[in-house]
Amino acid sequence: MVTFFKNRSVFEVVIIVIISLSTIFARGQINHNQLREKMIREQLMARQITDPSTLKAMRLVPRHEFVPPDMQVYAYSDSPLPIGLKQTISQPYIVGYMTQILKLKDNFRVLEIGTGSGYQAAVLGQIVDSVFTIEIIEELALRAKNKLSELGYNNIQVKAGDGYLGWPEKGPFDAIIVTAGAEEIPNALQHQLKEGGRMIIPVGPHNGVRQLVLITKKQGKFKTKEVMAVRFVPLTRTRN
Repeated sequence: MVTFFKNRSVFEVVIIVIISLSTIFARGQINHNQLREKMIREQLMARQITDPSTLKAMRLVPRHEFVPPDMQVYAYSDSPLPIGLKQTISQPYIVGYMTQILKLKDNFRVLEIGTGSGYQAAVLGQIVDSVFTIEIIEELALRAKNKLSELGYNNIQVKAGDGYLGWPEKGPFDAIIVTAGAEEIPNALQHQLKEGGRMIIPVGPHNGVRQLVLITKKQGKFKTKEVMAVRFVPLTRTRN
């Protein structure tokens, strides 16, 4: 400590001590419940996320549990966050928007492509009967599976695999949510959607702005609608 302060002015020493004490105090005083409620109020409700089941789910899911320890202080910030392996956890508003637009009901079976941290699956799991989620990166799939199990989400099944193929043996699904950007809408996913079902997926060129596309199935036909410009990590595929 003496060596650290050597040759520093009194002003510098005071600033260092204040910053250090502030950091220690902040770490000990983080109230995740308050931060989560602030997130709901300022990031969701203020931006027309009004669906009661979506808001309730996002109040209940501890977002900080799904980010690395050094990122937990930022868990409820208005931005995506890195979770390792060049992947991210989506901005809370985007999670809320994509959840709300699916018009979920408690008896639904939902397919998620791009498990990532497991946070979106947990939000879905608070609302619907069962969630089936696929992650192409095995390490992330295992992490998410363990975290979801640790937190008691027994209605969520996680699989490591190619999301483009979906999970046909578990379908058809009332809703499908894709949380990584595809260059085109995977045909296999559309055909795993139930009659009357809805799918939300980011579509567009990699390394560019994509459009969040809502797909609805009615009388065996698919209708698409672009609803928002977004940025997402790419939806990758396994290669033979």
